Amino acid sequence: MKLQFSKMHGLGNDFVVFDAINQQVDLSEEQLRFLADRRFGIGCDQILLVETPRSLGTDFYYRIFNADGSEVEQCGNGARCFARFVHDHGLSGKNEIPVGTAKGDIRLYLLDDGQVKVNMGIPVFAPESIPFVADRQQPVYRIDIGGPHIEAGVLSMGNPHAVLQVGDVDTAPVDTLGPILEKHPRFPQRVNVGFMQMHNRREISLRVFERGAGETLACGTGACAAVVSGRLQQRLDEEVVVHLRGGDLVVSWKGGGEPVWMTGPANEVFQGSIEL
Repeated sequence: MKLQFSKMHGLGNDFVVFDAINQQVDLSEEQLRFLADRRFGIGCDQILLVETPRSLGTDFYYRIFNADGSEVEQCGNGARCFARFVHDHGLSGKNEIPVGTAKGDIRLYLLDDGQVKVNMGIPVFAPESIPFVADRQQPVYRIDIGGPHIEAGVLSMGNPHAVLQVGDVDTAPVDTLGPILEKHPRFPQRVNVGFMQMHNRREISLRVFERGAGETLACGTGACAAVVSGRLQQRLDEEVVVHLRGGDLVVSWKGGGEPVWMTGPANEVFQGSIEL
C-alpha cells in the first residue's frame, strides 16, 4: 500500500503523521518500527494517526505509536502537531478542536501567534490509575533500583511519568537510569522518566527518557508532569517555562482538580509518500 504522510515536529520531538480519514491506514508493529527507523525508514520518535471521532462532542480521534511499535495513550508535542496538521490540511477550520484519545478527550487551541495551546487534562495521582505499585498516594516515592534508592514524583498525564530532581540536567544519568526506571517492576505499563533541574520558581530545565522511544528532544506530557510534581512539592509557581533540548514550553497548573495547560510550537517539515 502507498500512503501519504507529513513529517512534523514539536521542539525537535518528531512525528510521522498520517491522515487515516481520507486513506486507509492499517499498520503492523513491524511497519511502525520501519517507519520510525532513521536509517531504513522515514525516521521519527512517534507515529500519529488522525482518525474519525469515536465519541460525541469530538471532531477527531488521535492515536500515538512509539518507535518500537507500541501504542501509547497521550503525547503533548504530538497533540500540538495534530492540531496544526488538521488545520493546515483542511480537515478542520476551527481554532478550538476537541479530540478523543485513549485516555479521554482533550481540547487543542490554535493561537494567533502560531503557537498551539493544549488542555492536557487533570493529572492523576492514584497509584492504581497511573499505574504504579504503591500502598498509598504520596507526592514523592522512594524507588529501589538495586543500590542507593532514588526519589521521584509519580503521576499520569494520560501516560505514566516519574520525575526526578537533579542538580544539572547536562550531567544527569539519563542514558543509564532512564532505561532502568522505564522497565522497573513498580511500573506495570512502563514509564516515562523526567530529569528536572529547578532554576527558580518559574523556570526549569528538563530531559525525558520516553518509554519505547528513548531520550527525545522534547516531551510535552513530561513537561506537564514535571511542573505538576514541582507544584505538589510547593517549589514551583502556577506558570513555568520549561527548557527542553529542542526549545521551550510554557506549562501552567492551578492545582487541585484543575487541568494542566501547555503552550508551544508545532511545525511541518515536509510531505511525502511511502510504499509499505
